[in-house]
Amino acid sequence: MSTVLEVKNVEKYYGTKGSLTKALDDISLAVESGEFVGIMGASGSGKTTLLNCISTIDKVTGGSIQVNDKEITSLRGKALNRFRREEVGFVFQDFNLLDTMTAYENIALALSIQKVKVTEVERRVKEIAEKLGITEVLSKYPHQMSGGQKQRVASARAVVTNPKLILADEPTGALDSKSARILLESFKTLNQEMKATILMVTHDAFAASYASRIIFIKDGKVFTELVREERESRKAFFERIIHVVSLLGGEMNELV
Repeated sequence: MSTVLEVKNVEKYYGTKGSLTKALDDISLAVESGEFVGIMGASGSGKTTLLNCISTIDKVTGGSIQVNDKEITSLRGKALNRFRREEVGFVFQDFNLLDTMTAYENIALALSIQKVKVTEVERRVKEIAEKLGITEVLSKYPHQMSGGQKQRVASARAVVTNPKLILADEPTGALDSKSARILLESFKTLNQEMKATILMVTHDAFAASYASRIIFIKDGKVFTELVREERESRKAFFERIIHVVSLLGGEMNELV
């Protein structure tokens, strides 16, 4: 497998010279092609800051982040826009769908921007809609969809351009348990059938148990990681995750 994401010695400070907060403390990690990796940590651990730096929403103070062997911390202007448009897909907690567009149009938008032929747009939208079980809502607007349907449409939008890396920020945070399970099964489908590389920040051990590897962050550093064994059940992996959560300290409801 090739390395899709490599984070090297990244630091991130917030605040002014007289009052600095170190959100990321010399953190390093890597994600290989085809992996489904979860990032967990208590509130304030740095997990969301890390995702924001990888997604280029925020800038690092020091260190290196490479996506597909491309240094992204120095990207500016058109090169930065091209990276965001072509190299990564985003799935946000609050969906970020355009209210005036149907599900089909929301998914197809990124392909249209890339000037993909109409017939190819239609084929790719229908293909991903079938895989995620949202064919029946393609003609609907966001206000006509459930939270789970909207999140699956957002997921379809994130992967339809075949990005090198999909970044998911608390994707189940606004969903009920049934919708969350359906979304996570969709992520598993994207990962296993479409070989999508997924990096998901989550506070939820149940959501994390769908990943193949979990990186735990504490105080801006990698605390430890867990790898799901080949024949290990998701329930057994969930129990190991809970054990590490207890070692991290703090209240259990910060993470579960």
